[in-house]
Amino acid sequence: METLKLGFIGAGFIAKFQVLAMTQVNNTELVGVYSKEGSGDLQKYAQKNDVGKCTVYKSIRELCNNCDAVAIYAPNYARIEIMEEIVAAVKAGAELKGIICEKPLARTVKEAQQLVDLANGVHLNTAYHENQIHMKSIHNALIQLEPVQRIMGPIALARSSEEHSGPHEPWFWDPTRQGGGVLADMGCHSIAVSWYVLTPFDKPVTFLEPVSVSCDVSLLKWGKPDFRKKLMDKMGVDYNKLPAEDFCTGIITFRNPETGQLVKGQFSNSWMYDKQGLRLLMEGLGPGYTFEINSLRSPLEVFIADEAAESVANAEAALEKATASRGLMAIQPNEADLYGYVDETRDTARAFLNNKKPLLDWKFGLEITKLVQASYMAAEQKKTIDLTDQGIQKDLMNFQSMVAQGRGGEILFS
Repeated sequence: METLKLGFIGAGFIAKFQVLAMTQVNNTELVGVYSKEGSGDLQKYAQKNDVGKCTVYKSIRELCNNCDAVAIYAPNYARIEIMEEIVAAVKAGAELKGIICEKPLARTVKEAQQLVDLANGVHLNTAYHENQIHMKSIHNALIQLEPVQRIMGPIALARSSEEHSGPHEPWFWDPTRQGGGVLADMGCHSIAVSWYVLTPFDKPVTFLEPVSVSCDVSLLKWGKPDFRKKLMDKMGVDYNKLPAEDFCTGIITFRNPETGQLVKGQFSNSWMYDKQGLRLLMEGLGPGYTFEINSLRSPLEVFIADEAAESVANAEAALEKATASRGLMAIQPNEADLYGYVDETRDTARAFLNNKKPLLDWKFGLEITKLVQASYMAAEQKKTIDLTDQGIQKDLMNFQSMVAQGRGGEILFS
């Protein structure tokens, strides 16, 4: 079996999650990493998990010369600069089979288009890593419902949410570096999943045409004075001066171009969910049928009493973004597989090794970026945005949300 030799750019939280996914994909090997911080730690983590030697390289060009494909797992604000270095390496002779970018593709539509153009300019195959679309629970639900959809018709309403208590790293909280707040960080997940679930089973992922979007963004928990101070003390981000939304909700309407049927995708996301940990809640409702997914429903539960809690070193050993180390705890035995990272990696490896397109490419990532930015536009203008208006599409190309500009207080504190 041919093996895809991967190189990581970035060595943070998501890179380590991807290492766990690779332990369950036989035809991948992590041969190297380049990162300004944490390269040595990732190397040790990769070797401990037996996914490859993972040599630490001193430059992106050197990394590109020693792998089959590179994965951009670096912060959003560094994407363009990184991609330019990858393109330079390819032009200098690096023979890459493809390039991966973690969601979201970019902070703005303009940046996303630039990334797509850079990849196209050197004929690179691209994979957009949106793990939740690859979740086995979603695919199994759609497989079970395929015969029902043939008779009754496709799903008409999809609801998708991702919620937890807040990101790990300071740059995620900084809207000028991240590109927004929870809508930019996690709304991209829920919007993509809703679009995918609504799509008829035998159609491509962008078959349905986005028609309109409405959205509301708010600063609820992390706008309170005591939590602003906590965020400043822990992350060094001042939400008095640079606030970002910690809650968003919206609806996107899609049209089936063959039948004219309108369907709805509802998304809801927050950084204020203080329960067992990260929760993914997804539903699909069709005529006479439905499915529901809740990632906190686990086959494994553990109870830790107060007197035993002192011995628990890490709450997140139980579940990503867990905030407690005692009481009744839901524990997911295989989070990397549950959240779709394993199947995402498998799909990418299969595509790159066979010179085929993966399920999701950067053009799809560009479309998701448009929908996220259109959601910010709708929230700022407090009205439904007509996505069929060519003027709106033109405006989106140069749009940067007020939150991302550092002017979030004008809409979040008013």
